[in-house]
Amino acid sequence: MAKSSATQSAARPRSDAARKRLSKAERREQLLGTAEQIVREEGTDALTLGHVAERAGVSKPIAYEHFETRSGLLIALARQIDDRQVAALLEALKRTRQRLEDVARVVSAAYMHCCATVGPQWHAILAALKGDEQMDAVEQELLDRYVTIYADALAPFAHLSKRDLHLRCVAIIGAAEALAADMFRGRTDEPAAAKALESLIVQWLSNGG
Repeated sequence: MAKSSATQSAARPRSDAARKRLSKAERREQLLGTAEQIVREEGTDALTLGHVAERAGVSKPIAYEHFETRSGLLIALARQIDDRQVAALLEALKRTRQRLEDVARVVSAAYMHCCATVGPQWHAILAALKGDEQMDAVEQELLDRYVTIYADALAPFAHLSKRDLHLRCVAIIGAAEALAADMFRGRTDEPAAAKALESLIVQWLSNGG
């Protein structure tokens, strides 16, 4: 009986380890989830590869294998947050009636809701990476992605050349960022900011603007 009990006891840690064994992609997701939680709870100053590894229950070399540097971790986290918000926006657009007013309402509400929910973390990450050359390129890439999504969504309603529509969408995203900044300062709220952006889109694109 003692032997059986000892055998069971010895087997249990191996079973626990087996349950925790993740694929490389799953481990990366776990580490990014842990990193986002640290930023939310402790701020970016507390975000180090060692701290992420400790909180995730893995060795420090595993965190370095996935991200190499703290900047690499922050950039990966920024990409993940943005990917999540883009997926939500695209899903909402699929369910939207194809009218300019409806599309404008959905993209405006989605943008402001994103800023209200993940904006503080997003701005903290950008602040931590200020001056990082790689992050500057990533930030422009993410901005360009939003411009493309807006242009694709609004193209059926805009009597504009592709170039003119692109430029208007660049300006729309700029206006959205300015409205979001006002929201963070407490000078407006999420519904009012979304409504203002919606009105701007409709006015600029109705009958070619």
